[in-house]
Amino acid sequence: MTTETTASLRKRISSIMPQLIEFRHDLHTHPELGYEEHRTSGEVCKALTEAGVEFVDGLAGGTGVLGHLPGETEQAVGLRADMDALPILEQTGLDYASVNEGVMHACGHDGHTTILVGTARVLAQVAGEGTLPNPVTFLFQPAEEGGGGGKRMVEDGCLDGKVIGPSVSRMYGLHGWPILPLNMISTRPGPMLAAADRFDITVTGVGGHAAMPHATRDPIVASAAIVQAIQSIVSRNVDPVQGAVISVTMFNAGSAFNIIPETCTMAGTVRALDDDAMSTVRMRLDQVVETVAAAHGCKANLEYHVGYPVTRNDPGEVDTVLETAESLFGEEQVQLLEAPGMGAEDFSYYCEHVPSCFFVLGLLPADQDSIPLLHHPCFDFNDNVIATGIEMFCTLALNDLARK
Repeated sequence: MTTETTASLRKRISSIMPQLIEFRHDLHTHPELGYEEHRTSGEVCKALTEAGVEFVDGLAGGTGVLGHLPGETEQAVGLRADMDALPILEQTGLDYASVNEGVMHACGHDGHTTILVGTARVLAQVAGEGTLPNPVTFLFQPAEEGGGGGKRMVEDGCLDGKVIGPSVSRMYGLHGWPILPLNMISTRPGPMLAAADRFDITVTGVGGHAAMPHATRDPIVASAAIVQAIQSIVSRNVDPVQGAVISVTMFNAGSAFNIIPETCTMAGTVRALDDDAMSTVRMRLDQVVETVAAAHGCKANLEYHVGYPVTRNDPGEVDTVLETAESLFGEEQVQLLEAPGMGAEDFSYYCEHVPSCFFVLGLLPADQDSIPLLHHPCFDFNDNVIATGIEMFCTLALNDLARK
């Protein structure tokens, strides 16, 4: 079995950093939306081929890639990166800015993919000098931004050994975090990110002349009442210590100032950190929408779309990540995340199947008070954290599984 010192690992990473930064910038220039990551997937496959890493592509709807390196134990360590971009018009002004108008890497998935490609390259070098202590499986997934690419990777057998290599026994994923100091590593046990659902509501009334509202059943008034009423669902039905959020984010009706329309549509999201809280919100939302619409003489149709589950970290794997980070970078670079966030992540699907840990990696330079946040048109992943991400992933993959 091969052994790898921290110094040797860092030397390997340093030697490929110029190529990796070029790789990341190329991905940033050519962003692709969920399930359309054909060029990105091709670049990943090319990089794995050059590194001598066996892989299977065409997964999760066509663009997912599963790479694998063999090792001594019977179960693999899984490492994940997401590849998709967002439908946002880039405003960074970078010389490697998006050439696909209206699409950009505003969430840093170009950086995540680069880190995992770099990890595969480094571990392939290590494997070339001896057997890895653990098999390592690299999951390059599509469509994290609402498309559930992680779920489709699981459904395609990427964790249970049906595609390539043995089954995965533990999973790790990371995300760049603009509000944390540069290279700070942070995570927490249990719920880290919320479950996220979506709803669409259509309220139908009776339209007519705006000067004669008594002859109509105004869907706008009914919809406004619905928006107000659903704000009480969390405050009056959910235990305050559980946490939930309902946000109406779209509201559309009408075609002229003097016409009361026949319909009004709304859409929004429900977030919760507890399964019982989410179930309560779903039930009450249906009741409130129907009864408030009826009280205004209208009818309402609620379409509820169940989305990502809670991203729930395994306490043991959280300990592993924090201990690994402290051993590599010192305790001053490690921070326990005090509270979960209401954002959502489809890494949650891996957490449902194997002990997993999702952690965040600080992007904020020491000489700046702030940088553009995720999903902002001026966001750009910080190249200075790529090496840290690779070193974390490599060390987690090389950890002795026998102790767990």
